[in-house]
Amino acid sequence: MDHKQITQFLDKLSITRERNIVIIDFANVDRWENSLGWSMGIKKLAQLIYKISSRQVFRRFYYGEDYGPKDSSKILTQWSERILTSAQYNRFEIISKRVKYIPDPKYETGFIKKCNLDIEIALDLIREKDNYDSAIVFSGDGDLACIFQYLHDSYQKQIYVFGVRDHIGKELIDAKKNDVIKDILFAEDFDYRLDLRRP
Repeated sequence: MDHKQITQFLDKLSITRERNIVIIDFANVDRWENSLGWSMGIKKLAQLIYKISSRQVFRRFYYGEDYGPKDSSKILTQWSERILTSAQYNRFEIISKRVKYIPDPKYETGFIKKCNLDIEIALDLIREKDNYDSAIVFSGDGDLACIFQYLHDSYQKQIYVFGVRDHIGKELIDAKKNDVIKDILFAEDFDYRLDLRRP
């Protein structure tokens, strides 16, 4: 997409902003930096999303609460606290759960961190089905194709996926070919709006 096409796309979605839900799987989005070569700022993400979704409750930010490896800890790690505070400050509806630390000797740290929020995303999209017509989902996770198929077939929802080239699950590409997903958008094309380094 060039800048003109992006403007046209955003203008079209802004007309229905009362009936759009935005889902941000930020653990997925945060990993895009390695491919993009730049960081996606939460504030810049919020500025883009305000244009296409007017209600805070429908600007949903999914991210784990990391309290460190001790189950008894009540203090968030600095990184987790910074991300969640920034999301709150930028008026996202935060959906979270505690990050699990699973022992695994293969890793230098002795554990692997896990906090998958796909089920929460799927449940929210179903629970809120009467309150939106279009879903804009920031995630390239192919596991979400199943819920997209269900929403398309059962409720005629329009689904837009926002991801990074070469990091979109094959299931999502197939869903686009089958008209389940209306369009797949690429973060690379939005760098002039989302790159944290830009003024």
